Amino acid sequence: MQASRPVIPENKTKKISPSLIAVYVLLIVLAVVWLLPVIYTVTTSFKSVAEFTSNAFNFLPAKWVLDNYVTLIEASASYPVLNWLGNSLVISTVFAVLSVCIVALAGFGYSRLNFKYRDTIFFVLLLISMFPAVVNMIPQYRIIASLGWVNTYWACIVPGLGNVANIFLVRNFMKGIPKELDEAAEIDGASDFQIFTRIMLPAIRPILIVIFLFSFTGAWNDFLWPTLVFNDINKMPVTAGLQLLSNQMGQYNQMGSLMAATCMAIVPTLLLFLFAQRYFLQSLNITSGLKG
Repeated sequence: MQASRPVIPENKTKKISPSLIAVYVLLIVLAVVWLLPVIYTVTTSFKSVAEFTSNAFNFLPAKWVLDNYVTLIEASASYPVLNWLGNSLVISTVFAVLSVCIVALAGFGYSRLNFKYRDTIFFVLLLISMFPAVVNMIPQYRIIASLGWVNTYWACIVPGLGNVANIFLVRNFMKGIPKELDEAAEIDGASDFQIFTRIMLPAIRPILIVIFLFSFTGAWNDFLWPTLVFNDINKMPVTAGLQLLSNQMGQYNQMGSLMAATCMAIVPTLLLFLFAQRYFLQSLNITSGLKG
């Protein structure tokens, strides 16, 4: 007798719920709202002065030209945009590297080392960090001025180091690492510094990558503080330089040059994200540092 074949159920098409459609529509609208100003900035940087002076409004240039970029490069004595980009690159890179080092060490101390009032000190720092940053602007500037750091890179690098929120992330990440690893290393004669460098650093690499990227972009995009501590045009970072440029090129017929400088300021962080996108997405999985 021939065995009967099992009945294979037909594949049913998965229905898309109205709530999911609404979420996608909302995300598309938000993406368009965010992208339109960026696209307009890029296209505007390629418009000629004659097109600006005309009354017609075109989202795309009638003729794509590089005149605005050439104007910026030729006027480097008055508007040293390339110099501003170099200053921002140095400030952001040094700030991100030092932030990672300080935050990692502080997180290790608050999570692994035992000393009196450890948790109390940390939560007091956490409470103090909740005050608005603008409250500290005046005393912070007076300290920077007394140290002679006005118009120097250190004015933008030192004040933001040791971000308590980043220390909080590293501390909580380290608390998820089994302490048996520390105890096994201590039995083998490892010191606290060896435990930190050989066990903790490899395990917390994902969160350190996130902190590096956020620290770099935060230092690059910082606007208010650089405008206060820099008045030398050749030492300014790009955000303070763009503010100066907008004051001097605020006329409508010079808007193309201002947009060209803005596009040049966007490129470094865009390249950083494109090259580090894979590592950034991996770093979002904060449990990837622990492997069984």
